Amino acid sequence: MKAVVQRVTRASVTVGGEQISAIGRGICVLLGISLEDTQKELEHMVRKILNLRVFEDESGKHWSKSVMDKQYEILCVSQFTLQCVLKGNKPDFHLAMPTEQAEGFYNSFLEQLRKTYRPELIKDGKFGAYMQVHIQNDGPVTIELESPAPGTATSDPKQVFANTNDTTVHVLRSPHCAHKWKFIQGSFRRRVAESKLSKLEKQQQRKEKTRAKGPSESSKERNTPRKEDRSASSGAEGDVSSEREP
Repeated sequence: MKAVVQRVTRASVTVGGEQISAIGRGICVLLGISLEDTQKELEHMVRKILNLRVFEDESGKHWSKSVMDKQYEILCVSQFTLQCVLKGNKPDFHLAMPTEQAEGFYNSFLEQLRKTYRPELIKDGKFGAYMQVHIQNDGPVTIELESPAPGTATSDPKQVFANTNDTTVHVLRSPHCAHKWKFIQGSFRRRVAESKLSKLEKQQQRKEKTRAKGPSESSKERNTPRKEDRSASSGAEGDVSSEREP
């Protein structure tokens, strides 16, 4: 499921020259439903849209408040073209959910929005109709959202750190999970730091053991002067002298 969320000062939908929906300050959501979307993706997208912080707070700090925090309006418009795949230069929409299924799914999406938020603040267009959507973007601010693909694995702490000894990490990332990625990065840095500290401690322990044992046997041998075998040398000299005598 894909959604394009725009922060607006006002937005409206017109069908056949007649305005059927309009909102003031709030967000306009263009929603593209995929062939594989389920209730799980629906709930994920509703949660993301309602909690997306695109508004400022009372002190003027940006990106601090969601549409629910500000009690603003939402205008939803079904837009299957978000599921477009280009074949050359021609748009193809085979990934979009068929109209017969998509209408019921879209209505469930609206119902979930109204159940979670305030029903009177949720407006929509006309499903399947040819619409003119008038959007006065505020900023401009436009955010793209995408639900995880069905069956996508979530990040498991056991899978995140594959091998901390050589600082190799395998991370299951997703564009809408920035907070999880920050947590993973922080955990990874801690693991690397702990690994380095462990190596330093082991080196220090080896040094202390070496000092406790005193000089090694090899160093003792190097420091001890070698005794010459006088008997051997004298015998050799005697042999040589005897050979030289007539």
